[in-house]
Amino acid sequence: MKNRLKVLRAERDWSQGDLADRLGVSRQSVNAIETGKYDPSLPLAFRIARLFALPIEQIFEDGNAGP
Repeated sequence: MKNRLKVLRAERDWSQGDLADRLGVSRQSVNAIETGKYDPSLPLAFRIARLFALPIEQIFEDGNAGP
């Protein structure tokens, strides 16, 4: 799943550790989500969306979605 997490984090000048602390997850989890190695659970995706005050669809994109 593609996402804009790294860009959104950089816009706020947050490290992966800063974001992890705000979300209550490990820095390694943030790294895995940013690099597409791990898709967040739905509750975590909602926490991320609330933190950035954006709809989930503006953060995460299903790479398999058709036209």
